Amino acid sequence: MVRPLEPGPSASQAASAEPQTFYVNVGDLRFCVETRGDPAGQPVVFIMGLGAQMTLWPEALLEQYVQEGFRVIRFDNRDIGLSSHLKDRLQGHPVAVMAKSRMGMNIAAPYTLRDMAGDVCGVMDALGLASAHLVGVSMGGMITQLVAATWPERVRSATLIMTSTNSPRLPMPKPSLVVRLAGIGKKGSDEETVVERSMEFWKLIQSPGFPSREEELRERITFNYRRSYHPAGILRQTRAILATGSLSSTTRLIRQPVAVIHGKADPLVRPAAAKQLGYLLPHARVELMDGMGHDLPEPLLARFAEISFETIQRAN
Repeated sequence: MVRPLEPGPSASQAASAEPQTFYVNVGDLRFCVETRGDPAGQPVVFIMGLGAQMTLWPEALLEQYVQEGFRVIRFDNRDIGLSSHLKDRLQGHPVAVMAKSRMGMNIAAPYTLRDMAGDVCGVMDALGLASAHLVGVSMGGMITQLVAATWPERVRSATLIMTSTNSPRLPMPKPSLVVRLAGIGKKGSDEETVVERSMEFWKLIQSPGFPSREEELRERITFNYRRSYHPAGILRQTRAILATGSLSSTTRLIRQPVAVIHGKADPLVRPAAAKQLGYLLPHARVELMDGMGHDLPEPLLARFAEISFETIQRAN
């Protein structure tokens, strides 16, 4: 079922060329969805990463797909943004849970990435899409792998950006980032504190070859804080990643055209992850980008789109 935001378009209007934002129901969850572009064009679904709202997809990137005639779809994952926020409490200290995950031990979690892969199919069902091209970044790339392998008939092609198989054998993030991911650091939920904390984190992971201008970075972080601030959801999404474990055996099953885009300077998901994906998916196109960290820098967006379009073309 599709429900418009108030005030907002009807479900039929949601398929117009201009960006339209509305809600869809998938089981007990509600997802905030945006569509834009040609309603008759090939659908491309964009899946965001850990703790990131759909608004972190750069407008300049989305508009390149629109200009190529695609129907562009993005949505807030469960537990983030304007989609449903869950209330499950987590057990165990984050550091201890991360250590168990590195040892390949089972982790208890309210949901896993496999559930989030099901969310993608549910959103597609609500929009009447039998299949689509998927573009996933970071955690969204893991979700994309699961959808492509588990429901191959739903995925025409997959563009995987700065992601991995989630294997515990892969190199760890840099120590300064592990501390942040474990929730250790400056506390506080007021706007000023959250924005400063987020600024510090983004500066650690951004592309060294293409650093963001500080005023633009602050503006983007402030906008997203005001749109939705839900740290408990970020913790549950983190736990979902840890509880899912390695995707390696699943990723091997993917047969659709695939592109792997990764930064050579990524401090969070290290470049070895892209090389492993290339090994597991010998038919994939793997592109390692000089100067790219763990973000979507504007100077590289045209290149991202070019690689993705070539991958989509291989599926046609």
